[in-house]
Amino acid sequence: MATWDDQEVARRWLMLCPHRRKADRSPMEPTQPEINSIAGCPIKRAEIRKRLSSISWWMRLLCQRVAQRANQEENETGRFFQDRYRATRLADEASLLACAAYVDLNPIRAAMCETLEQSDHTSVQRRIESLQNGADSEARRSEARHPPIDKLRHSRDSFLSPVSIDELTDPIGPCASESGERCSDKGFLPMTLASYLELLDWTARQVAPGKRGRTPAKSPPILQRLGLDRSSWCELVNDFGKLFSTVAGNPECVDAMRSHCTHRRYHLRRRARELFSLAG
Repeated sequence: MATWDDQEVARRWLMLCPHRRKADRSPMEPTQPEINSIAGCPIKRAEIRKRLSSISWWMRLLCQRVAQRANQEENETGRFFQDRYRATRLADEASLLACAAYVDLNPIRAAMCETLEQSDHTSVQRRIESLQNGADSEARRSEARHPPIDKLRHSRDSFLSPVSIDELTDPIGPCASESGERCSDKGFLPMTLASYLELLDWTARQVAPGKRGRTPAKSPPILQRLGLDRSSWCELVNDFGKLFSTVAGNPECVDAMRSHCTHRRYHLRRRARELFSLAG
C-alpha cells in the first residue's frame, strides 16, 4: 500500500465504503470529486491510509458485509460472528502445528463434512486439489524455493505458502514470492506436505464426531518428535481455541516469555500444562 498514490488510496476506500451503490447493492465507481474529497485533505487521507493498513479495520468491514448478507437472507438482525478476531501468539513448533491442524479440521469438527477432501474453503482442500491435479506445487517448492512462476499460478494452492521448511538449508529471514500470487515462498513446518496430510487425516478420525476408523498401531513420527502422545495431541488440536488465548506453546517456552507491553509472564491454562506434562 505504500506504493499507492493519494488518488489510488481514495479510490480503493470508496470501493469498500462507497457513497453510491448500484441496484444490486454493489459499489459504483467513485467520481473524481469524491476521490478528491479524500485525496485533497491531508487529515482524511492519513486516516484512510491507516485504516487500509489495519487488520482491525479489515476484519470490521468483512464482518459487517457477512452480517448484512446473512441477515438479509435469514431475515435476522445483529452480529454474525461473536468477535471480530483474536490473536494468539504461537511460541513453539508444537503449538504452530496444533494451530494449523485446528484451523484445517474446523469443518470436520463442525460435522459439515467427513473428509479433508470435502472441507470446503480450507487451505488443506486446496493443497489436496493441487496434488490430485498433478500440479504438486508443494513438491516443486521443496525442490526449488523459486519455482517457475507460470506453473505456480496454475496450481489450486498458488496463493498459499508451502508447508515444508528445511531448517538446515533454507535461508533465514523473509522469502518474498515473485509470483504475485502470495506473500512468501517460505514454509512453516519441518515436515512434508504428505506427512502433514497423513497427520490431519489421523487426527480427524480421532476427534470428529461419528468418524469411522481406528487408532493406528503406531503414532505418527511427528508426534514422537514433538513429545506428544496420541490422546494429548487430539485434545490439544480439538480444544486449541479453549486451551490458549494470548499465547500458545510448551509451558517451559511460554514461562520464559514476557509481554512486550507489561513485561509480565503469560498465563497458561492448567489443562494446557497438564497435556504437555502427560506428553513428557
